[in-house]
Amino acid sequence: MKRITSTGAASMALLCCGAAALAQPQAQTRSHTWWRDPAPGGRPYTTNNKKMPLISVKGNKFVDPDGNAVLFRGLAISDPDKLAMQGHWSREHFVKVKEMGTRLVRIPVHPVAWRERTPIEYVKLLDQAVEWCTDLDMYIIIDWHSIGNLTTGVYQDPMYDTTKEETYGFWRAMSRRYGNHNTVAFFELFNEPAAFGRVSWDEWKTMVEDQIAVIRANSQQVIPLVAGFDWAYDLTPLRLNPIAAERIGYTVHPYSNKRPQPWEPKWEEDFGFAAAKYPLIATEFGGFARPAEYGPAIIKYLEGKGISWTVWCFDPEWGPTLISDWQYTLNPSGQFAKDAMSK
Repeated sequence: MKRITSTGAASMALLCCGAAALAQPQAQTRSHTWWRDPAPGGRPYTTNNKKMPLISVKGNKFVDPDGNAVLFRGLAISDPDKLAMQGHWSREHFVKVKEMGTRLVRIPVHPVAWRERTPIEYVKLLDQAVEWCTDLDMYIIIDWHSIGNLTTGVYQDPMYDTTKEETYGFWRAMSRRYGNHNTVAFFELFNEPAAFGRVSWDEWKTMVEDQIAVIRANSQQVIPLVAGFDWAYDLTPLRLNPIAAERIGYTVHPYSNKRPQPWEPKWEEDFGFAAAKYPLIATEFGGFARPAEYGPAIIKYLEGKGISWTVWCFDPEWGPTLISDWQYTLNPSGQFAKDAMSK
């Protein structure tokens, strides 16, 4: 047997302590505990979430809980982040919207604003919008306001730059937060698809169906709205190859410059035909003063087909505008829209 001396015992104790120190390293000082980060969108927003009657899809109509067809008239505000930065984000702003006769408010969320404000902070603005609209008896479209091509990653301006991953993530956050709040009736999946480079309808259809699947994982009640090509004007692919999803609607942006007069035959050919089978919303159009005959013609056509509508834009800077200043002075287009909504 080998005898261990006191010196040897001390050495072994030091070795054991050293091994223990290696086995249990000191905690590093770092402020960001990433494993505690909340999910984008956070928990469902449930304040007064059943106050407004639930809107659903039946055939080619949007209907209330009693099955009555609902034709929405409304308008788009500007991006909540812009309004907040300029000092105009308030309940009073929505009161002015309501005074127009609005029943449906389109809220455009630009990808750059979503990133720069950060999702956690942006959702706080949307919570306020939902609260105010619920109180004022107005429904909401949340619109992912990009213009461009998700396939090529090319967009009209830097404010619209996004990715497929960010787009899917946005709808995951929105559906988690608002997908079961009756006031938020619609999710407009992509504002205006535009062919900057190649993209096929089959590719776009697949991306849209993927986004709807992301939403349906959290909500069966919210109604996804799908745009066609040519800056959300052309719905002709629906004739042969509609989106493979139930309980959805389609959008169209029938500005006067899309086709020469007479407009009605081209409107029927390009998008109006779809209203016989699917619910449609003209989620963006405006500029009713020039040509003067455009406003009466487009409203008559849309309502004659049972197509709901929201006009652009309740902001004095983003044209075509409805107001001339932040005293909410209506310009001719704004007055026309107010008269049309108040019928």
